[in-house]
Amino acid sequence: MRVEQQGRWRYGFQRTRTNKKVWYWPKGKVMRRPARKYKKKSVYPGITPRIASVGVQEALKVLEGRWKLTILFELFGGRTLRFSELERAIPGVTQKMLIQQLRDLESDGIVRRVVHPVVPPKVEYSLTPGGEELCPALDELLFWAQRWKGQPTSVGAPNRQN
Repeated sequence: MRVEQQGRWRYGFQRTRTNKKVWYWPKGKVMRRPARKYKKKSVYPGITPRIASVGVQEALKVLEGRWKLTILFELFGGRTLRFSELERAIPGVTQKMLIQQLRDLESDGIVRRVVHPVVPPKVEYSLTPGGEELCPALDELLFWAQRWKGQPTSVGAPNRQN
């Protein structure tokens, strides 16, 4: 414990049995730390860090899965692809896994599935308007990842190391 020589205030902290810091006033009264003021980081009023983190976690749960982002990037730009075209466009994915990932995206409202009543069955997949809204967000995330890893953000851009 440190005692200030010139003043009568005694500052310091001791560890209690619960390993919490305890602050003391000169006469032994417990001093409370001032409450930290929350700096607003969100442009949306009333959004606290806890609410923001829960919202982002829910959004990321929709996108988690090994092939979901690859499927989304194949369908961006208003493209409509048949199941076999998606299967050829994504090397290494099994039919079972592709079907599961597409059904998850369909149940989340990201992908639209259209079944044409012909023989052999023809199934087409495209993005819903909600799925198309993901495009700018994922592009920004990709841009951030490239800057973070020090990769060039476009073809021919110099790799800057600070």
